[in-house]
Amino acid sequence: MRWAAHTRGLLPTKGDWSPVRTTWRPDVTAGLTVGIIALPLALAFGVSSGVGAAAGLVTAIVAGAVAAIFGGSNVQVSGPTGAMVVILAPIVATHGVGAVALLSLMAGTLVLLMGALGLGRSVALIPWPVVEGFTLGIGVIIFLQQVPMATGTEVAAGQNTVVAAAEAISVAQWPTVAITIGLVLLVTAIVIGLPRWRSAIPASLIAVVIATVVVELLNLDIPRIGALPSSLPSPTLPPMSPAMIQSLLIPAFAVAVLAAIESLLSARVAASMAETGSYNPDRELVGQGLASVASGLFGGMPATGAIARTAVAVRSGARTRFAALFHAIVLLAVVYLAAGMVGKIPLAALAGVLMVTASRMSSRATVRSILRTTRSDALAFVVTAVITIAFDLIFAILIGVLVAVFFALRTVAEQSGVTRLPASESPADGDEHIAVFRLAGAMFFGASERVLTDVSAVTGVRVVILRLDQVRMLDASGAHALVEIVSGLERRGKTVLLDGVQPRFQQVTDAVGLFDSLRHENHMFRDYELALAHARSHIAREEPAPDPS
Repeated sequence: MRWAAHTRGLLPTKGDWSPVRTTWRPDVTAGLTVGIIALPLALAFGVSSGVGAAAGLVTAIVAGAVAAIFGGSNVQVSGPTGAMVVILAPIVATHGVGAVALLSLMAGTLVLLMGALGLGRSVALIPWPVVEGFTLGIGVIIFLQQVPMATGTEVAAGQNTVVAAAEAISVAQWPTVAITIGLVLLVTAIVIGLPRWRSAIPASLIAVVIATVVVELLNLDIPRIGALPSSLPSPTLPPMSPAMIQSLLIPAFAVAVLAAIESLLSARVAASMAETGSYNPDRELVGQGLASVASGLFGGMPATGAIARTAVAVRSGARTRFAALFHAIVLLAVVYLAAGMVGKIPLAALAGVLMVTASRMSSRATVRSILRTTRSDALAFVVTAVITIAFDLIFAILIGVLVAVFFALRTVAEQSGVTRLPASESPADGDEHIAVFRLAGAMFFGASERVLTDVSAVTGVRVVILRLDQVRMLDASGAHALVEIVSGLERRGKTVLLDGVQPRFQQVTDAVGLFDSLRHENHMFRDYELALAHARSHIAREEPAPDPS
């Protein structure tokens, strides 16, 4: 029954579309606005990844429509994104453009399986400083990736982004570099300046159109997008072989992880931006997986949720998933009606659009706020950003999370520990031979060694009471440390009593044999006063003996 309910929650319902009857007008407006903004981005992301402008446009159309129908967010807009470009570029350089469609199928299938297995909530485990460091690193890489197009040069594929940018600058030729840099500056000025005059105007599209008109009128000889298909290709399975599939397994896994993380982060932000309903993270993964699979069948690239386009949709009035679907329809109309004109766009104009986009991915206020928090958060942020730029996106997330987890565990361990307490506020004869220790916080692998050392060092007593009522977490390492404490004290002739062991820890305590390590089964208590009375009875009937320790 649970599995059936989970499966039903992953599928589209009539309720997804019932509000469209009353919201279709703002949804159409939002879809049109996002479609106009998405056009230059889709083209630029396709070119920048090495797959080509046509693949970027196909991805925005096909993946955008499929994710809108099957995804778990009511307002998420999907398509090619900057993060995907960063991870695709080296894959294209290694395996070739022909492998991208198969890669999209494989990665999409993995994302689909993540959703079916209920892994959608896992994105909440990624700390905010790691996410922001990752975003900053991606922004830097996207900016540097545009340097060859911005200088009108070509560099060898597969190089580190920083190295490729430096090489592009070193081989740039005059006067081509003067023309392309001039176009980049023109586009940048329009994209930044125009919204200050009229915020509703699609500045990126206007900038690209003006730059293209200038190049056409002056008949400038600089690199262009080139020919685009005037219709969508027919869906077909890409070429594949066992050897090719095996070689793409690791890249497909990396792409799938990135697609899942970026899509869920985007959906989470979108759900907080407007009263458009919550999102279903598992269904969102299913929808994004299907979107990448469909994109691969049409010769496109892997897709993810796009936070910038999603934010534009929400601000433009989007209330249902019809806005994202209409954005795909707008782009489809461009393919059938304006493919020839789009092919004349200079690559330098797209470089300018992406450079501005990259510079806006992380705000200075966010960076300052993280760096002013704790040292551990600042370190996780910086490490993630540096590794993203210098090495690999997925590796950066893993290292960033590990850094954050290390400091979090250290903090928990420091807040956990053991305190020696007086046996009673009303001392009785013999209480000096009773040692009472209260263990508090988390008894786990990060804190168990310190607790073991502190308790085991007790001397001059005949009975030890371990109070465990304030232990909030107990793992196998912590339970094993308790066994070592009890066994060590018992071997030294001290009687150990346990008080307040919570029932929820019974499985782990039984597994390590904690209660078996006690001298007698009656040495475990639920009430401290009973434990203290039992300890006093031991003292009363035992002859004092020298402490063997």
